[in-house]
Order: sequence, then C-alpha cells, then structure tokens
Amino acid sequence: MEETPAAPCVHVVGLGPAGPELITADTRHLLEAAGTVLLRTARHPAASVLDGARPFDSSYEEGGSFEEVYAAIVAEVVAAATAGPAPVVYAVPGSPAVAERTVALLRAHPAVTGGRVGLVVHPALSFIDLAFVRLGVDPLASGVVLVDGASFAVQAAGQAGPLLVAQCWSRSVLSDIKLSVDTPPAAPVVLLHHLGLPDEELRTVPWDEMDRSLAPDHLTALWIPVLAAPVAGELVRLAELVRVLRQQCPWDREQTHGSLSGHLLEETYEVLEAIDAVAAADSARPGVLAMDDGAARQAVADLEEELGDLLFQVVFHAALAAEEGRFTLADVARGIHDKLVSRHPHVFGDADVSTPEEMATTWEATKKAEKNRTSVTEGIPAALPALALAAKLQRKALAVGMDLSPEADDVDQAVRALRALPAADPGVVNPPEDVDGAARVGEALFAVVGVARRRGIDPEAALRVCSTRFRASVEERG
Repeated sequence: MEETPAAPCVHVVGLGPAGPELITADTRHLLEAAGTVLLRTARHPAASVLDGARPFDSSYEEGGSFEEVYAAIVAEVVAAATAGPAPVVYAVPGSPAVAERTVALLRAHPAVTGGRVGLVVHPALSFIDLAFVRLGVDPLASGVVLVDGASFAVQAAGQAGPLLVAQCWSRSVLSDIKLSVDTPPAAPVVLLHHLGLPDEELRTVPWDEMDRSLAPDHLTALWIPVLAAPVAGELVRLAELVRVLRQQCPWDREQTHGSLSGHLLEETYEVLEAIDAVAAADSARPGVLAMDDGAARQAVADLEEELGDLLFQVVFHAALAAEEGRFTLADVARGIHDKLVSRHPHVFGDADVSTPEEMATTWEATKKAEKNRTSVTEGIPAALPALALAAKLQRKALAVGMDLSPEADDVDQAVRALRALPAADPGVVNPPEDVDGAARVGEALFAVVGVARRRGIDPEAALRVCSTRFRASVEERG
C-alpha cells in the first residue's frame, strides 16, 4: 500500500533579537536542513547566516501599507509550501510569537485552518528577554504591559504603566506616542536601542525628548515605568464611579432606563445650547450677541461641562444594561467603532467616493442593508423636533435620488398662500381648528427647511439662535 504523502508544511523560526549568537540550536538545525528558506527581511543583524535565503524586502517597496505587505508575504509563503513536498522554513526577526503580524496571518490563512498546509512555530529569543535583563525588571512581578508603538494610543489607553513599547522604528512613531498622552508622566523613560549588539544603548530621557534623543530604527523599543492614564483611563474611572453610585447612592440605585430618559433629553438640549453659545462667541457676524474673551472662554468651559453631563448619561445607561447582563460600555464603544468603519468603505475599504453626495448615497445603502430595512426612513424617530424631522427626511430623499423642486420658488408660493389666508378673529377665545391654515404653514416651513438644507444650515439650530436673540430683546424690555 502506498503511503499518503505528508501535507506541505511551513516551519516558522525566529532569528532572535540581535546577532547570530542568539539564534537557538533548533533554529540553526532547521535552517541548515531546509531546502527552501524564506526571510521576511534581510534587514536584521542575524540575517547574514542565511545564505541562499529568499528575502521579501522588495514587498515593502511594492505594498501600499504594512497590512498589504504582510498579506502578500503570507501568500508567497503558502504558495512556496504547496509548490513542493519539502518543508519550507520561514524566518522572522526576533521571536515568531511576539509582535509578528505575518505569523498571525499564517495561523488564520485558509490553507492552514483547512489543513492543506501544516504550520509549526518554533520558540526563539525575543527583544523582550534582553530588555527585562537590561532593565532589571521582573515583568510578572511588575505587571508590565507590552504594546506596539504604532498602536500606542489605542493599546495603552487606560494603562498606568509600566509599559514596554515595541517597534518604535522611527521618530514619527515616537512623536505620536509622545503626543498621544494629555498629561505626560514626570518620570523619565528609557530608549532601548540595538539590544545585544556592540552599539547597544539604554538612554534615559524626559518624556518630551523621546523623539529627539537618538535615531531610532527597527531595533528600538521604549520603556515607560509610569504613565498618566490617557482618555480611556478617565472613562474607566467614570464607569467605576457610576458602579459605586449604583451601589451606595439611594437615588442612583433606583434609576431605570425609563426614569433616566427625561434627564438624557434635558442634557442633550443643554449641550445644544452650549454649542450655540460657543458659536455665538466665535462669530463676528452682525446681529449675533457679542462676547468678550472671558465670555468665549466660559462658553467653551460650559460646553465641556455639558458634554460631560451627557457622557454620564451614556455611561449610566450602559451600567444599567451591564447589570442586566445585556451589554457593557465596552460593547457600546466597540459597536459604534465597527459601525463607523463599515459605513466608511471609502476610508477603510476599496469604495470610490469623492463627493459628499456620493458619500450620503453609499451611507444610506450600507445602512439599509445592514439594518435589513425596506426604506431609508425606517428608524427615524417620529418624536424628532419638527424642523429636524423635515431636514432629515429631505436628506434621506436626496440620498435615494429624489428630485426635490427648487426650494426658493416653493417658499415664495407658500408665503403667498399664507398671506391669502384670512386673519383670525382676536375676540374668539377658542377658535375652530384651521386645518387649511395649518397645512399651509407646514408647507411654508418645509420649504424654508429646504432652503436651509441647500445652504448647509441646520434649521433647528438657526431658529434656536434667532429665538435666543429675540429672548434677549424681550428681557431688555422687562
């Protein structure tokens, strides 16, 4: 009986963090015995021992992004494995188990998950091993968190430190790290450069100097012993505060989604009022309330405060849902993040959108398919303020290709119709319902909303600003 040939296989090995002396014996044996050796990049101090290996450095020049480059490399590795019976050895810098995106893509490749190509990942030394030896830190005892330099703002969110930041390969990466923290830590940080090489350097610098102290490259990392918590850390504190209030405050403990709905609406209107105040403070148009610098600063401070009140409502509702086992604040954040990504295929995908009108059409089509709706008007709250409802319906109509007639002509016609209506008798206490008059007023307002839309003006906000000015005039009279 003939033996079934073994499935093609890829052996992934790591070249260690520095020179050839840190390559493991197992890796050396595999490299010596392999018929085909593929190398993610020859830009590594230990790559000199791989005579005859095929590097993928040209892929970095051809690809538009790192993700595209890594996907192309993985495709070539899988193709090489399936081309012949001999196992393929794929060598990567450092350890294949630490911050190696191509290995993650290999694990998820259909040929691997489907069993058509075997995958064996061999252990190797990582820069982490050298870093903790040089720093004299026990990562387990210290609770060290490992993050990627390019994703620092997201991965380090809410972390207080210590952090070991990998792949700080350029000044721009270090600069982004520096600028992502609102309140820089007072304690200095340590740049770890070329660990294990003759020019190894550990340079302790102030936070503001991290991107100006040396010329970083792919063998540069960053040690942050203490980090002031960025925005996500403040959200964690707020979520914890709400949890405590639910446990210990009699009023907060009794609240439900329904009992909080009025507060949510009130806070929303207060945010809108604060936005109007900021707009008035920033505006130099005639007729808008003049504000001095002090008033402008106060308007901005008020907006910040009102946004905080609104955020508290969001966190409170999420806390209630978490107690009920329905969803958490993290689910809310993740959901809106993923929804916005899916609604912007022209940013995160390959859709070709160049105008706001095309964007609106794509948005509505994506939303309609996503929600399994039969009409773009589904999901529009009927309780919206009337002007806002009219504006939203007009935008939906345009998004599905409806041809709205010229609004300016509609306004003139509607106003003439209003003027033709007989005036109400002021002596009648309870006049009968004027259905025809109400319809004509509605048509006139709807036409005015169309004019506002064509000029990029929010009619609800515009009427509110006008009413605010009128209120001030009334108050001056008494």
